[in-house]
Amino acid sequence: MDRNPTDLPDLLKPGQRLLGLDPGEKNVGVAISDPGFTLASPLTTLKRGQLKNLAAELAAIVQNEGIGGMVVGLARNMDGTDGPKAQAARQLARNLERALGIPVVLWDERLSTAAVTRTLLEADVTRGKRAEVVDRMAAAYILQGALDRIQASRRA
Repeated sequence: MDRNPTDLPDLLKPGQRLLGLDPGEKNVGVAISDPGFTLASPLTTLKRGQLKNLAAELAAIVQNEGIGGMVVGLARNMDGTDGPKAQAARQLARNLERALGIPVVLWDERLSTAAVTRTLLEADVTRGKRAEVVDRMAAAYILQGALDRIQASRRA
């Protein structure tokens, strides 16, 4: 579980894509990358219920979308320490890696939801519409950060 996002492309088969998750208390935002690992797009929002149900929904996405790896947002405290949310994200990542059989990396997601919410407010998106899209957009924000790191390592 201590992989770096830059390790993921070497672990995937050609053409496979990455999935990004923003695990919240009630919902899990889901985003997907393109096969070239350059662009993250919001995909859907899933209910956070029982692990077996979440894993089954994600397994269907993995199968249908050609997913080979996953980036899970790690909600660390502002001082960089792990609190209960980060511990829960680490556990979810371990469980999903086991359940789905694909490599999973964690990505620091401090302020991702706040950044997405600010962007939506600046775009004058209504409160109801924001609530509907914020989780999957936060997942895309998290995944895009990891994709940017992958692209930077390819250029280096």
